[in-house]
Amino acid sequence: MTMQKLNQSFVSEFILLGFSLDPRTTPLLFWIFLMIYLLIVLGNGLITILICLDSHLHTPMYFFIGILSMLDLGYTTTTVPQMLAHLASQEKTISFSSCVAQMYIFLVLGVTESWLFAMMSIDRYVAICHPLRYKVIMSPWLCGVMVIFCGLWGIISALVYTVFAMRLPYCGPNKINHFFCEVPAVLKLACADTSLNDRVDFILGFSVILIPLSLILIIYVNIFMAILKIRSAQGRLKAFSTCASHITVVTMFCVPAMVMYMKPGSKASPEEDKKLALFYNVISAFLNPIIYSLRNKDVKRAFLKVTGWRGGAVST
Repeated sequence: MTMQKLNQSFVSEFILLGFSLDPRTTPLLFWIFLMIYLLIVLGNGLITILICLDSHLHTPMYFFIGILSMLDLGYTTTTVPQMLAHLASQEKTISFSSCVAQMYIFLVLGVTESWLFAMMSIDRYVAICHPLRYKVIMSPWLCGVMVIFCGLWGIISALVYTVFAMRLPYCGPNKINHFFCEVPAVLKLACADTSLNDRVDFILGFSVILIPLSLILIIYVNIFMAILKIRSAQGRLKAFSTCASHITVVTMFCVPAMVMYMKPGSKASPEEDKKLALFYNVISAFLNPIIYSLRNKDVKRAFLKVTGWRGGAVST
Protein backbone atom coordinates (compact mmCIF):
# COMPACT_ATOMS: atom_id res chain seq x y z
CA MET A 1 0.00 0.00 0.00
CA THR A 2 2.86 2.38 0.88
CA MET A 3 4.63 1.65 -2.41
CA GLN A 4 1.37 2.29 -4.29
CA LYS A 5 1.04 5.70 -2.60
CA LEU A 6 4.60 6.55 -3.53
CA ASN A 7 3.96 5.63 -7.14
CA GLN A 8 0.87 7.85 -7.17
CA SER A 9 2.49 10.82 -5.46
CA PHE A 10 4.39 12.09 -8.48
CA VAL A 11 3.24 13.09 -11.98
CA SER A 12 5.78 13.21 -14.79
CA GLU A 13 3.95 15.81 -16.87
CA PHE A 14 1.13 18.32 -16.77
CA ILE A 15 -1.51 19.24 -19.33
CA LEU A 16 -2.08 22.97 -19.85
CA LEU A 17 -5.76 23.49 -20.68
CA GLY A 18 -5.22 27.05 -21.91
CA PHE A 19 -8.30 29.09 -22.82
CA SER A 20 -11.83 27.69 -22.58
CA LEU A 21 -13.05 28.88 -25.96
CA ASP A 22 -14.89 27.55 -28.97
CA PRO A 23 -12.36 25.51 -31.02
CA ARG A 24 -13.38 27.51 -34.09
CA THR A 25 -11.91 30.66 -32.50
CA THR A 26 -8.54 29.00 -31.75
CA PRO A 27 -6.89 29.96 -35.10
CA LEU A 28 -7.97 33.58 -34.63
CA LEU A 29 -6.59 33.57 -31.08
CA PHE A 30 -3.32 32.09 -32.34
CA TRP A 31 -2.80 34.85 -34.92
CA ILE A 32 -3.76 37.60 -32.45
CA PHE A 33 -1.25 36.41 -29.85
CA LEU A 34 1.41 35.79 -32.50
CA MET A 35 1.09 39.37 -33.74
CA ILE A 36 1.14 40.74 -30.19
CA TYR A 37 4.23 38.68 -29.34
CA LEU A 38 6.07 39.80 -32.50
CA LEU A 39 5.24 43.42 -31.66
CA ILE A 40 6.49 42.87 -28.09
CA VAL A 41 9.79 41.52 -29.45
CA LEU A 42 10.04 44.32 -32.01
CA GLY A 43 9.13 47.17 -29.62
CA ASN A 44 11.19 46.07 -26.61
CA GLY A 45 14.06 44.87 -28.78
CA LEU A 46 14.18 48.18 -30.62
CA ILE A 47 14.18 50.15 -27.37
CA THR A 48 17.04 48.04 -25.98
CA ILE A 49 19.14 48.38 -29.15
CA LEU A 50 18.61 52.15 -29.42
CA ILE A 51 19.58 52.68 -25.78
CA CYS A 52 22.77 50.66 -26.32
CA LEU A 53 23.75 52.39 -29.57
CA ASP A 54 22.88 56.05 -28.92
CA SER A 55 25.10 57.84 -26.38
CA HIS A 56 22.38 60.48 -25.81
CA LEU A 57 20.27 57.73 -24.20
CA HIS A 58 23.04 56.70 -21.79
CA THR A 59 21.22 58.24 -18.82
CA PRO A 60 19.85 56.62 -15.65
CA MET A 61 16.23 56.87 -16.84
CA TYR A 62 16.92 55.11 -20.14
CA PHE A 63 19.20 52.61 -18.44
CA PHE A 64 16.24 51.49 -16.30
CA ILE A 65 13.89 51.53 -19.31
CA GLY A 66 16.37 49.31 -21.17
CA ILE A 67 16.41 46.83 -18.28
CA LEU A 68 12.60 46.94 -18.19
CA SER A 69 12.46 46.12 -21.91
CA MET A 70 14.78 43.14 -21.46
CA LEU A 71 12.67 41.85 -18.55
CA ASP A 72 9.51 42.20 -20.64
CA LEU A 73 11.16 40.28 -23.47
CA GLY A 74 12.28 37.61 -21.04
CA TYR A 75 9.08 36.77 -19.26
CA THR A 76 6.85 36.94 -22.33
CA THR A 77 9.28 34.59 -24.12
CA THR A 78 9.03 32.26 -21.12
CA THR A 79 5.29 31.81 -21.63
CA VAL A 80 3.92 33.04 -24.98
CA PRO A 81 5.80 30.78 -27.48
CA GLN A 82 4.64 27.72 -25.58
CA MET A 83 1.07 29.08 -25.50
CA LEU A 84 1.24 29.59 -29.27
CA ALA A 85 2.53 26.04 -29.78
CA HIS A 86 -0.35 24.64 -27.73
CA LEU A 87 -2.88 26.73 -29.68
CA ALA A 88 -1.45 25.42 -32.97
CA SER A 89 -1.50 21.72 -32.01
CA GLN A 90 -3.42 19.17 -30.01
CA GLU A 91 -0.36 18.44 -27.85
CA LYS A 92 -0.69 20.54 -24.68
CA THR A 93 1.64 18.71 -22.31
CA ILE A 94 4.61 20.07 -20.38
CA SER A 95 7.04 17.94 -18.39
CA PHE A 96 7.26 18.31 -14.64
CA SER A 97 10.81 19.71 -14.80
CA SER A 98 9.90 22.14 -17.60
CA CYS A 99 6.93 23.35 -15.57
CA VAL A 100 9.17 24.01 -12.55
CA ALA A 101 11.71 25.83 -14.75
CA GLN A 102 9.01 27.96 -16.38
CA MET A 103 7.50 28.83 -13.00
CA TYR A 104 10.88 29.83 -11.54
CA ILE A 105 12.11 31.90 -14.50
CA PHE A 106 8.79 33.73 -14.79
CA LEU A 107 8.84 34.57 -11.07
CA VAL A 108 12.48 35.73 -11.14
CA LEU A 109 11.77 38.16 -13.97
CA GLY A 110 8.39 39.27 -12.60
CA VAL A 111 9.64 39.99 -9.06
CA THR A 112 12.71 41.75 -10.47
CA GLU A 113 10.44 43.97 -12.57
CA SER A 114 8.23 44.76 -9.58
CA TRP A 115 11.21 46.12 -7.65
CA LEU A 116 12.63 47.79 -10.75
CA PHE A 117 9.54 50.02 -10.84
CA ALA A 118 10.44 51.19 -7.33
CA MET A 119 14.00 51.98 -8.46
CA MET A 120 12.62 53.92 -11.43
CA SER A 121 10.46 56.01 -9.10
CA ILE A 122 13.56 56.87 -7.07
CA ASP A 123 15.24 57.96 -10.31
CA ARG A 124 12.28 60.24 -11.13
CA TYR A 125 12.33 61.67 -7.59
CA VAL A 126 15.99 62.63 -7.86
CA ALA A 127 15.51 64.03 -11.38
CA ILE A 128 12.58 66.26 -10.36
CA CYS A 129 13.43 67.16 -6.77
CA HIS A 130 17.25 67.39 -7.08
CA PRO A 131 17.89 68.20 -10.77
CA LEU A 132 21.27 69.89 -10.21
CA ARG A 133 22.67 66.87 -8.37
CA TYR A 134 20.90 64.26 -10.53
CA LYS A 135 23.93 62.97 -12.45
CA VAL A 136 26.06 62.92 -9.31
CA ILE A 137 23.53 61.02 -7.20
CA MET A 138 22.32 58.63 -9.92
CA SER A 139 25.81 57.49 -10.88
CA PRO A 140 26.34 54.42 -13.10
CA TRP A 141 27.63 52.57 -10.02
CA LEU A 142 24.47 53.28 -8.01
CA CYS A 143 22.20 52.39 -10.94
CA GLY A 144 24.04 49.09 -11.33
CA VAL A 145 23.71 48.32 -7.62
CA MET A 146 19.97 49.08 -7.75
CA VAL A 147 19.44 46.67 -10.66
CA ILE A 148 21.54 43.96 -8.97
CA PHE A 149 19.44 44.37 -5.81
CA CYS A 150 16.26 43.89 -7.88
CA GLY A 151 17.71 40.79 -9.54
CA LEU A 152 18.85 39.20 -6.27
CA TRP A 153 15.48 39.86 -4.67
CA GLY A 154 13.83 38.22 -7.69
CA ILE A 155 16.09 35.15 -7.52
CA ILE A 156 15.55 34.60 -3.78
CA SER A 157 11.79 35.28 -3.76
CA ALA A 158 11.20 33.08 -6.82
CA LEU A 159 13.18 30.27 -5.21
CA VAL A 160 10.99 30.41 -2.08
CA TYR A 161 7.78 30.51 -4.14
CA THR A 162 8.88 27.57 -6.31
CA VAL A 163 10.28 25.38 -3.52
CA PHE A 164 7.13 25.75 -1.40
CA ALA A 165 4.93 24.99 -4.42
CA MET A 166 6.86 21.98 -5.71
CA ARG A 167 7.55 20.36 -2.32
CA LEU A 168 3.90 19.27 -2.30
CA PRO A 169 2.86 15.89 -3.73
CA TYR A 170 1.14 15.93 -7.12
CA CYS A 171 -0.61 12.62 -7.63
CA GLY A 172 -3.22 13.58 -10.22
CA PRO A 173 -5.20 14.94 -11.88
CA ASN A 174 -2.49 16.64 -13.90
CA LYS A 175 -4.56 19.20 -15.85
CA ILE A 176 -3.57 22.81 -15.13
CA ASN A 177 -6.39 25.21 -15.94
CA HIS A 178 -4.04 27.91 -17.23
CA PHE A 179 -1.91 28.72 -20.28
CA PHE A 180 1.40 28.37 -18.39
CA CYS A 181 2.75 26.97 -15.12
CA GLU A 182 1.88 29.73 -12.67
CA VAL A 183 2.03 29.04 -8.92
CA PRO A 184 -1.67 29.60 -8.03
CA ALA A 185 -2.86 27.36 -10.89
CA VAL A 186 -0.38 24.56 -10.12
CA LEU A 187 -1.17 24.58 -6.39
CA LYS A 188 -4.77 23.58 -7.13
CA LEU A 189 -3.50 20.16 -8.25
CA ALA A 190 -1.58 19.42 -5.04
CA CYS A 191 -2.70 16.33 -3.12
CA ALA A 192 -2.15 18.06 0.23
CA ASP A 193 -3.23 21.01 2.30
CA THR A 194 -2.02 24.26 0.71
CA SER A 195 -2.91 26.62 3.58
CA LEU A 196 0.80 27.03 4.43
CA ASN A 197 1.47 28.00 0.82
CA ASP A 198 -1.33 30.57 0.98
CA ARG A 199 0.31 32.13 4.04
CA VAL A 200 3.79 32.07 2.47
CA ASP A 201 2.46 33.60 -0.75
CA PHE A 202 0.65 36.32 1.20
CA ILE A 203 3.78 37.17 3.22
CA LEU A 204 5.99 37.14 0.12
CA GLY A 205 3.41 39.31 -1.59
CA PHE A 206 4.27 42.07 0.86
CA SER A 207 7.96 41.91 0.01
CA VAL A 208 7.62 41.63 -3.76
CA ILE A 209 4.52 43.76 -4.43
CA LEU A 210 3.19 45.79 -1.49
CA ILE A 211 6.54 47.12 -0.25
CA PRO A 212 7.61 48.35 -3.75
CA LEU A 213 4.12 49.83 -4.28
CA SER A 214 4.23 51.58 -0.90
CA LEU A 215 7.69 52.94 -1.70
CA ILE A 216 6.43 54.20 -5.07
CA LEU A 217 3.41 55.84 -3.40
CA ILE A 218 5.54 57.64 -0.80
CA ILE A 219 8.00 58.82 -3.44
CA TYR A 220 5.26 60.12 -5.72
CA VAL A 221 3.59 62.05 -2.92
CA ASN A 222 6.90 63.89 -2.50
CA ILE A 223 7.28 64.29 -6.27
CA PHE A 224 3.81 65.82 -6.67
CA MET A 225 4.45 68.22 -3.81
CA ALA A 226 7.66 69.30 -5.57
CA ILE A 227 5.87 69.62 -8.94
CA LEU A 228 3.23 71.91 -7.46
CA LYS A 229 6.03 74.29 -6.44
CA ILE A 230 7.27 74.61 -10.05
CA ARG A 231 6.30 78.08 -11.27
CA SER A 232 6.35 77.32 -14.99
CA ALA A 233 3.14 75.71 -16.28
CA GLN A 234 5.15 74.01 -19.04
CA GLY A 235 7.60 72.66 -16.45
CA ARG A 236 4.76 71.26 -14.34
CA LEU A 237 3.16 69.65 -17.39
CA LYS A 238 6.43 68.00 -18.47
CA ALA A 239 7.06 66.65 -14.96
CA PHE A 240 3.49 65.34 -14.66
CA SER A 241 3.78 63.69 -18.09
CA THR A 242 6.92 61.80 -17.06
CA CYS A 243 5.29 60.63 -13.83
CA ALA A 244 2.02 59.65 -15.53
CA SER A 245 3.85 57.21 -17.81
CA HIS A 246 5.48 55.47 -14.87
CA ILE A 247 2.30 55.34 -12.78
CA THR A 248 0.33 53.86 -15.71
CA VAL A 249 2.88 51.08 -16.26
CA VAL A 250 3.12 50.28 -12.53
CA THR A 251 -0.67 50.07 -12.22
CA MET A 252 -0.98 47.74 -15.23
CA PHE A 253 1.65 45.35 -13.88
CA CYS A 254 1.46 45.43 -10.08
CA VAL A 255 -2.29 45.62 -9.38
CA PRO A 256 -3.25 42.45 -11.33
CA ALA A 257 -0.18 40.64 -9.91
CA MET A 258 -1.18 41.64 -6.36
CA VAL A 259 -4.72 40.31 -6.87
CA MET A 260 -3.34 37.06 -8.32
CA TYR A 261 -0.69 36.25 -5.71
CA MET A 262 -2.15 37.66 -2.48
CA LYS A 263 -5.64 36.17 -2.52
CA PRO A 264 -6.28 32.73 -0.96
CA GLY A 265 -6.21 29.83 -3.39
CA SER A 266 -9.75 28.82 -2.39
CA LYS A 267 -11.09 32.11 -3.76
CA ALA A 268 -9.28 31.86 -7.09
CA SER A 269 -11.30 31.62 -10.31
CA PRO A 270 -9.35 29.96 -13.17
CA GLU A 271 -10.89 32.14 -15.89
CA GLU A 272 -10.31 35.37 -13.92
CA ASP A 273 -6.74 34.27 -13.14
CA LYS A 274 -6.03 33.74 -16.85
CA LYS A 275 -7.29 37.23 -17.67
CA LEU A 276 -5.17 38.76 -14.89
CA ALA A 277 -2.11 36.82 -16.05
CA LEU A 278 -2.64 37.97 -19.64
CA PHE A 279 -2.73 41.55 -18.42
CA TYR A 280 0.57 41.61 -16.50
CA ASN A 281 2.32 39.00 -18.65
CA VAL A 282 1.38 40.06 -22.19
CA ILE A 283 -0.57 43.32 -22.34
CA SER A 284 1.77 45.32 -20.08
CA ALA A 285 4.84 44.11 -22.03
CA PHE A 286 3.08 45.13 -25.25
CA LEU A 287 2.15 48.61 -24.00
CA ASN A 288 5.34 49.47 -22.08
CA PRO A 289 7.40 50.50 -25.16
CA ILE A 290 4.50 52.66 -26.39
CA ILE A 291 3.86 54.33 -23.04
CA TYR A 292 7.49 54.81 -22.05
CA SER A 293 9.54 55.31 -25.15
CA LEU A 294 8.12 55.04 -28.63
CA ARG A 295 6.26 58.35 -28.18
CA ASN A 296 9.35 59.95 -26.69
CA LYS A 297 11.20 62.51 -28.83
CA ASP A 298 14.63 61.35 -27.57
CA VAL A 299 13.91 57.79 -28.71
CA LYS A 300 12.56 59.00 -32.05
CA ARG A 301 15.68 61.08 -32.58
CA ALA A 302 17.88 58.09 -31.69
CA PHE A 303 15.93 55.91 -34.13
CA LEU A 304 16.45 58.39 -36.97
CA LYS A 305 20.14 58.71 -36.10
CA VAL A 306 20.81 54.97 -35.89
CA THR A 307 18.90 54.14 -39.07
CA GLY A 308 20.39 57.07 -40.97
CA TRP A 309 17.00 58.55 -41.77
CA ARG A 310 16.85 62.31 -41.87
CA GLY A 311 13.16 63.02 -41.97
CA GLY A 312 11.59 66.20 -40.70
CA ALA A 313 11.95 67.51 -37.20
CA VAL A 314 11.06 65.12 -34.45
CA SER A 315 7.93 66.21 -32.68
CA THR A 316 7.04 65.61 -29.06
